[in-house]
Amino acid sequence: MASETVELDGVRWPVVDGILWHRLGRDALRARVVDLLDAGDVDGARVALFADADDWWGEPPPPSSQLAQVVSAGTLREAMDLLGYGRVGDYFAHRWSDPTYLAGLALLEQHWPGERPVVEVACGIGHFLRELHQRGVGPLVGVDVVFSKLWLAQRFVCPAARYVCADVTAGLPPLDLPGPAYVLCVDALYFLRDKPAAVAAMRALGDVLVVGHAHTPVEVHSSGEPLTLGQYADLLGADVVYDDDELTSAFLARRAPVPGARDTARAVALVSGTTSPGPDLSQPVGPVRPNPLYVDGVRTWPSPRWAEEYARATDYLPETYAPGPRSLLDLPEHW
Repeated sequence: MASETVELDGVRWPVVDGILWHRLGRDALRARVVDLLDAGDVDGARVALFADADDWWGEPPPPSSQLAQVVSAGTLREAMDLLGYGRVGDYFAHRWSDPTYLAGLALLEQHWPGERPVVEVACGIGHFLRELHQRGVGPLVGVDVVFSKLWLAQRFVCPAARYVCADVTAGLPPLDLPGPAYVLCVDALYFLRDKPAAVAAMRALGDVLVVGHAHTPVEVHSSGEPLTLGQYADLLGADVVYDDDELTSAFLARRAPVPGARDTARAVALVSGTTSPGPDLSQPVGPVRPNPLYVDGVRTWPSPRWAEEYARATDYLPETYAPGPRSLLDLPEHW
């Protein structure tokens, strides 16, 4: 993938391994990476961007010598360990099993992008982009503020998408879409501090806005700055709202989710714009393998924190391995 610089509005921005880095407000890092690319040091530029994190992450980056080894990692988990992802690595490695991901699949099933291009804001390492690509949706663009997440998405999870490192609340660079987009944002809106700016930027991209798993103040594990159901609905001008727990239940029962949510909902999903239902996402597209949460046939949570936050997974992942929902997963080849 190309590593170069591009000029936008009179400013040079780095493109490393094909990923445009356009984080406003980090001028010193931008200048440093541009200088490294000018000197032909692509490895140094990549390491500098690997060390950059979002504003909610409080851990120091690993040493540069460790970050330099990421490009040689043979699996997604090895790469995340080298990046020092810790609890976030547990979340990404096992997201295919958590109830919030199932809720996201139910939301996609009921509100499918169809022929629209898709932009996923705060796409992480590309779980939903991979699902969409496997079902023939495209073109796909993933946007996130953390370069290393996009690099992992491109390398291990969904190489078919195009990735841009940018902060939606500060304004996006031109994405060169072929038409109005279907804009997806799952498990992230509550983290964005300037939510009106983020929603305005997303609305500028397309005619459908789908927000999944937006925590409310009811959620005791919630980080970020969650809003109430009413505040989210007003902000998005939502046509439909769902309780996130209802979405998970609907996916497991193989039925359409029932719209509506109460103020007591821990997390909600909201849709603005006209859509139609899509394919059955409970049926894997690619080869499957046993869920890696089962070790020697026994369900083994990756950490006590994961077990606490996603305890509802016991509804469909029994203590000992047995055929059932999410017991077999279509994971990336180099998971």
